[in-house]
Amino acid sequence: MSVEVLDGATIVNFVEDEEAFTMSIRERFAHLDIDQDGLLSYTEMLKELQSLRVFETHFGIDVKREPEELARVYSSLFEQFDHDLNGRVDLEEFKQETKKMMLAMANGMGFLPVQMVLEEDSLLKKAVERESTSARTVAAA
Repeated sequence: MSVEVLDGATIVNFVEDEEAFTMSIRERFAHLDIDQDGLLSYTEMLKELQSLRVFETHFGIDVKREPEELARVYSSLFEQFDHDLNGRVDLEEFKQETKKMMLAMANGMGFLPVQMVLEEDSLLKKAVERESTSARTVAAA
């Protein structure tokens, strides 16, 4: 984990860079696809959904939730990704929903810089790295 500074533009620019975003999505998808069948089951996606910690914290403080309540939330999140409701998430569904979520996060974040603790392999970390690489390329030119 590392502390990084980012804003909504960091995320938007990453998502709009089709090549960088698609490559990152493919890597993340492959990492989650334990059985390598090209589809994500609920079980395969559960750890990823849990890592979002959208329901276990309240203003950064851990909150104990009932297991049944958590199961309903994770099931609902999985259904957001499973557009055709076949019980599996393919790469395109994963990419489309991740893109929506990241753009919603960017919109909510706005354009004032924010410090965040990011996991090393997270998509947000990749967005920051992309921005940092772009800034170095421009400065060198």
